[in-house]
Amino acid sequence: MIKLNKILKKGKAFFLAYDQGLEHGPTDFNDKNINPNYIIEIARKGKFTGIIFQKGIAEKYNKEIKKSGVPLILKLNGKTNLFKGEPISRQLCSVEEALGLGASAVGYTIYIGSDYEDEMFQEFENIQREAHSKNLPVIAWIYPRGKSVKNKPEKELMAYSCRVGLEIGADIIKIQYNNKIDDLKWAVKSAGKTKVVVAGGMKKDEKNLLKQVKEIMQAGCIGLAIGRNIWQSNSPLKITQDIKKIIWR
Repeated sequence: MIKLNKILKKGKAFFLAYDQGLEHGPTDFNDKNINPNYIIEIARKGKFTGIIFQKGIAEKYNKEIKKSGVPLILKLNGKTNLFKGEPISRQLCSVEEALGLGASAVGYTIYIGSDYEDEMFQEFENIQREAHSKNLPVIAWIYPRGKSVKNKPEKELMAYSCRVGLEIGADIIKIQYNNKIDDLKWAVKSAGKTKVVVAGGMKKDEKNLLKQVKEIMQAGCIGLAIGRNIWQSNSPLKITQDIKKIIWR
C-alpha cells in the first residue's frame, strides 16, 4: 500500500492547484497571481498539504518550492483549451523527472468517454507502475468528456469517474462536483478504498464556496484540490483558513 502521509494531514487533503496556465491560458490571472512566487507564498503561509504545478514551473521555481516546505504534486500531462476536438492529454513529464524535482506525488488527467481514453489509460498504466515501484503516490484527475458522454446523467458520470480511478489503481481520485451531495456520496462509495478529492472549479462567492466545502466533507471526501477560489481571492489566506476549519473540524 502506497503511503500518502507526505501529502495528507491527519488523513485529509488540501491541495493548492496552479496548473491552470496550461489548461486555460493566462485569462485566469491578474498582475499578482500570474507570478508563481505569489502562489508559493500562499501555499507556504496557508500550510497546504500539497501544491500542484506543471513541469516548467516546478523546474524554474524549484528552489522556492523546496524552501516553502509544501509538498510538490507534479502534473505529468496537460493540454490547452484551444483545440475543440475529442480531448486527449498526453504525457509531458516522466516519473523520473518528477522525482528529480522532489515531487511527493504525481498527477495525470484522463478524459473518460473521449475517443482517446484508451491512449490515456495506457499512459496512466505505465506511470502508475513506475511511480508505485518508487513508492510515489499517483493522483488521477478523471473527467468525463467528449461526444460519447453528452446527455448522460451527471450522477452516473461522477460515480463512473470514481469507479474508474479505483479500477485503474489510482491512490487519490480528483473529480468535479455536480453540487448534489447525495450524488457525491454515491461517487465516494463507488471509489471504494481509493481516496477522493474534489476540484475547486471556477471562482464563486465565499458563502457558496464554504457551503460546497461542507457538502464535500460530509459526503466522505478527504478534501479539495482548489486553485482559482484561493489565488483569485482578494483575501486568499482568510478563505484558506475558513476552508481548513471545515476540512479539519
